[in-house]
Amino acid sequence: MIAVVDYDTGNLRSVAEALRRAGAEFRLTADQRLLREAERVILPGVGEASSAMQRLRERELDRVIPSLAQPVLGICIGMQLMCLSSEEGDTRCMGIFPARVRRLPAAAPDGGRIKVPHVGWDTLSGLRSPLFDGLDEGAYVYYVHSFAAEPCAETVAVTDYGGPFSAALACGNFFGVQFHPEKSGETGARILRNFLNMK
Repeated sequence: MIAVVDYDTGNLRSVAEALRRAGAEFRLTADQRLLREAERVILPGVGEASSAMQRLRERELDRVIPSLAQPVLGICIGMQLMCLSSEEGDTRCMGIFPARVRRLPAAAPDGGRIKVPHVGWDTLSGLRSPLFDGLDEGAYVYYVHSFAAEPCAETVAVTDYGGPFSAALACGNFFGVQFHPEKSGETGARILRNFLNMK
């Protein structure tokens, strides 16, 4: 059974629908016992980092999630909350990934203006994780975000939008994606299947 962490931060319905399409058995839950017993855990999220982190703390999930031993996938804000900190709301996060989340730049290196938030399709490069098995460099995924994790040793995919940022992170049994696989067509479906098939 896959546990999808329910902590009142949106996009649960789209993640649930993607799991249904994949034929996965899942449960939306904030129950600590169920999270520990699940075969896999997904931490989704849409919204603002400080309030999302506060909801995790209220349920004591900020201590439970880093202690999990099964594969865990953070999506969008879910991935950001697995980092050290976020500039959004000056938020201390769970520290699973040694990366800091920064606001996307409003200007490109050449001085051109960049639209923030970053909304729409963009490409992945530098793929180096089982999450991306069967995908080619330059695969397209769908983004909706204004903040992103800086590149670090745990970066396993990069997108360049006014400069490179971590499109995906991996550390042991923990994985995170800044984009929305549940909204990324066949590419996203493949990424979710790869996660669901991890040992």
